[in-house]
Amino acid sequence: MLSLLAFVLAYLAGSIPSAVWAGKFFHGIDVREHGSGNAGATNTVRVLGWKTGIPVLLFDLFKGWLAASLPLFLGAAPDGSEQLTALQIICGMAAILGHVFPLFAGFRGGKGVATTFGVLLALQPWLTLTCAGIFLVVLLISGYVSLGSMISVIMFPVLLMTLFHTPSLLFKIFAVTVAIAVVLTHSKNISRLLKGEEKKFLKLKKK
Repeated sequence: MLSLLAFVLAYLAGSIPSAVWAGKFFHGIDVREHGSGNAGATNTVRVLGWKTGIPVLLFDLFKGWLAASLPLFLGAAPDGSEQLTALQIICGMAAILGHVFPLFAGFRGGKGVATTFGVLLALQPWLTLTCAGIFLVVLLISGYVSLGSMISVIMFPVLLMTLFHTPSLLFKIFAVTVAIAVVLTHSKNISRLLKGEEKKFLKLKKK
């Protein structure tokens, strides 16, 4: 029962469309109808500026972290057990699913990168912070959020299996699955990168 409750709460947390609600409440627009059409922090910054985009980013990170932490908070499984790790992964996936297909925003959400990082932060904080550093380096060098997101999330399972060892096979499978999923959701970005048509985030004019 606690496991089911955690799963439902995780999906509902992920379904909170921070970008959509912030755009409508503070600016009177649906961010999905502007810019890239994505209900995420990057497009929020593009369309609405940093003052709105940063809180959206932090909230999307938080809801991923919260969802993956719910089984621990609810005492759904013993601390440090494989069962707890499995429940955290399942709840994390529920939150990511909620972000991509939000119940509270017509099932039209974002790509789930920030929420995914929040989930990974709850599961493996030091490795996630390392990958966040990789993201920042790629962003500062290239100017592309999409490229930084893909490279950092690909490096997560690589580093997990080389430097940050974990006994959990399920976690390794989850890490690889997340990396593949993020790359697949960025297929259009990859196409634009190859064509030289992708917009550089750091050069965008703030509004």
